[in-house]
Amino acid sequence: MGELAEKTGITKRTIDYYTNIGLLVAERSATNYRYYAPVMIERLHFIEQRKQQGLSLVEIQHELNITPYEEIDVQTLRLKMQDLEHDVASLLEQMNQQDDKKIETIKKNVSPESIALMQSLLLLIHN
Repeated sequence: MGELAEKTGITKRTIDYYTNIGLLVAERSATNYRYYAPVMIERLHFIEQRKQQGLSLVEIQHELNITPYEEIDVQTLRLKMQDLEHDVASLLEQMNQQDDKKIETIKKNVSPESIALMQSLLLLIHN
């Protein structure tokens, strides 16, 4: 980050903030040192230029096709996860009460994507 600050004249604090909100992307070394690709220098200049033209950081994120973290509705995600957890638990209960033939019928009515999602959710729920 220090090198990027030196090359661009932008403070480390600003670079850190832009990285935290997703405007800049850094790779981390084993020692947690941030590495910025050369394209991030160009992006940093673009961000500063657009700010000088009066754009907000959210507007710049949209120009760069970056979804601002604030737009992710965490509560909605939590509710959907709870619904899915309930559905999976209900399905498992039904499957435990059925014979093998009926289990196969249930499996045929559930898409492979849904099965994969349920398996992933079960792993998350049980950990």
